[in-house]
Amino acid sequence: MCIGAFLWELAHNPDVVTFQYGMIPAVLFGYADLPPRLAVIPPWATIFTSMFLHGGWFHLGGNMLFLWIFGNNVEDLLGRLRYLLIYFCCGAAAALIQAGADPTSQVPMVGASGAIAGVLGAYLIVYPRANVHCFVWIIIFFWIVTVPAWVLLGVWFAMQLLSGLSSGARDPGVAFWAHVGGFVSGVVLMLLLRPRSVLLLHAPKTPVFASVPPSALSGRRTFHQGSVPSAGRRYPGPPSPWN
Repeated sequence: MCIGAFLWELAHNPDVVTFQYGMIPAVLFGYADLPPRLAVIPPWATIFTSMFLHGGWFHLGGNMLFLWIFGNNVEDLLGRLRYLLIYFCCGAAAALIQAGADPTSQVPMVGASGAIAGVLGAYLIVYPRANVHCFVWIIIFFWIVTVPAWVLLGVWFAMQLLSGLSSGARDPGVAFWAHVGGFVSGVVLMLLLRPRSVLLLHAPKTPVFASVPPSALSGRRTFHQGSVPSAGRRYPGPPSPWN
């Protein structure tokens, strides 16, 4: 759906679409109004429509890569309906937390990274010791290291939290608080929705997941590009360690 929405966005004026369907905190909380040609849906609806918009191919590709790597195992564990419930609830929570952090901002927020951060939080709760193969690249040197999921996701979450705290009132161009809020929401919802047969924080160390570099999951608030991961090949393995 995100890919289809992005192609539709490209077929129209992306800047106009971003203001029509992106989540603008000042508009959501009533501090500002959009002109009639841009106010095509109620402000509350942009909490959801903004999840399907992206600011560029790299933004879309980075988010979809993380969703593909971590999302399929969470979906296998929860089933489609509960997985979608976590995805959209985390996306909505992420948007509201980001808006609450700067309620007078008139910068549209777009992207699925808040919802995907929720998937990462859900993944961490049930597969903390799953091995993740990370592609590390420094100038012309590169190598692959294997780290537990709790290390990779813990470092990523800490980076988002510290970046959000250090940005203060400045607009950093990345929705750090959406990432933090989505991640925490994913942890909470997984605790509530997980099957009772699944033990928390007790996943085996079997490497069943794709390669992922330890760069930050990109989140877009403006039209500037953020950090995105590079693609890696998928390692064979069972769809879920619990099968």
